[in-house]
Amino acid sequence: MRETPEELKELQALLDASLSRSTSHLRSIINAESTLTAEQLTGVLTGMCTLALSTVTAKGEPRISGADGHFLHGKWHFGTARGAAKARHLAARPAASVAHMRGEDLGVFTHGTVEILNPQDGEPAADWPYLLAYFKDFYGDDSFDWDNDVVYYRLHPHWMSVYAPDISKLTSLS
Repeated sequence: MRETPEELKELQALLDASLSRSTSHLRSIINAESTLTAEQLTGVLTGMCTLALSTVTAKGEPRISGADGHFLHGKWHFGTARGAAKARHLAARPAASVAHMRGEDLGVFTHGTVEILNPQDGEPAADWPYLLAYFKDFYGDDSFDWDNDVVYYRLHPHWMSVYAPDISKLTSLS
C-alpha cells in the first residue's frame, strides 16, 4: 500500500460518490456488504493486475484490450507500446474505462481520463522518475527502451465501483 492518508480519503470519497450516483440496479448488487473501503482496496490491488482497457477509435467504435495495471496512490497506471492502437486512441481521445476482475470474488470498474506520464516529445509528469523506478524494479531495468518503446498512463477516475462479496476470499487471493 503506497497511498497517503489524503489519497485514501480522496479514493473513499470517489467510491462513495460513484456508488451514490449509480443506478438502482447497480446499487442492488454493490452495497455496503459487497464492496471494499479504500483502505481494503489498496491492500488487495498490489503488484500487477490484469486490466481490460476500453478505448474509442476515430470512428467512435469501442475497442477493448489487455494491459498490465498497477494501482498506485489510488489510481490505475498502465503502459503500452508507443505504436499500439490503444496509444493512438488515447492520444486523440483520452477518455478510458478499465475493469479488473478476479472471477466472482472481485470486480473493480473505473471510468476516467488518462494522463500521459512520459510523452515522447514533452515534459514527463513530475512523479515520473518515482514511477519509472517502480516499473523498472517490477519489470527489470533493461526490459524496454524506457524512453522510446513504451508509453505510460495514469487514469484519473471520475467514477469507480468495487464488487467484493467476501473480503476473506480476497485476502487469500492477494
